[in-house]
Amino acid sequence: MRLSVCLLLVTLALCCYRANAVVCQALGSEIAGFLLAGKPVFKIQLAKFKAPLEAVTAKMEVKKCVDMMAYEKRVLITKTLGKIAEKCDR
Repeated sequence: MRLSVCLLLVTLALCCYRANAVVCQALGSEIAGFLLAGKPVFKIQLAKFKAPLEAVTAKMEVKKCVDMMAYEKRVLITKTLGKIAEKCDR
């Protein structure tokens, strides 16, 4: 539960900061992939950012923890984040 709260707070901070209230589509798809996609698909998604190997490895370690959450809860988190992003885009 703690991980999902942290993810929600970071997303709110990034998406709803007054200086840039429009949510970057790459960020939205990366977060959705992080929550819902399988490891191979998510790794391909991460490749477009050309992140250092250490960063990708760390992200995949955190994804292991997220993948232990029930799929239904991950879908609920994704839907909630989508609603937040819609409000930030207005």
